[in-house]
Amino acid sequence: MRPFAFLTAALAALTARLDAEDLERGDVPGWVMITVMTAALVLAILVPFRTAIVDAVTNALTSVTSSG
Repeated sequence: MRPFAFLTAALAALTARLDAEDLERGDVPGWVMITVMTAALVLAILVPFRTAIVDAVTNALTSVTSSG
């Protein structure tokens, strides 16, 4: 009898949740904001320091490939 009561309570909770209005509907999810903010930070760092970053990566790759 106890599993049946648990199943009934779970179904009742699920039904209530599906019937209730979603108060956050239409809002931008948090992961979208994190993705946009990360892209903005990457661009903010990349634009002024592009040549320095390219030179550093080129030097690192050259030192790895030329040492063999």
